[in-house]
Amino acid sequence: MAQVKCGVKGVFVAINDSATVPLVVLSDGSDRVLPIFIGIWEAVSINSAMNHELLPRPFTHDLFIDLCQKCAIRIRFLQIDSIVDGVYYAQLVLSTAGRDEYLDCRPSDGIALAIRGDVPIFVEESVLEEAGQKNEDLPQVVDLASFLQK
Repeated sequence: MAQVKCGVKGVFVAINDSATVPLVVLSDGSDRVLPIFIGIWEAVSINSAMNHELLPRPFTHDLFIDLCQKCAIRIRFLQIDSIVDGVYYAQLVLSTAGRDEYLDCRPSDGIALAIRGDVPIFVEESVLEEAGQKNEDLPQVVDLASFLQK
């Protein structure tokens, strides 16, 4: 399968009559985006990493990056490789002692780590075909930072 390099377009909150749910939106550079609904703490972590915020105490994702650095483990990339019943599956590809290791992870955790580690995010083309949307088809969203300031 083909992998498509994507970037993080932003972290948002989708608002409708029944719920308010955080989501991260990936983009492949075209008019196609991939919205992934995530937890609030993962949304805050991704947003902090995107804004290069250094907090007085490390988030779990910061701790993981520090651990990798101290143990000579390099995060090579994140791959979001499938979607089953609306649930996304991903793997971090790590390099240690000259070999690659694949670590199952939630896409939201992988995205938070990929941003912190400045490594690429890849999405399988089949996932983009199944769950990708045009930007204008996204639900009504508000930027996470604006939402948190209310």
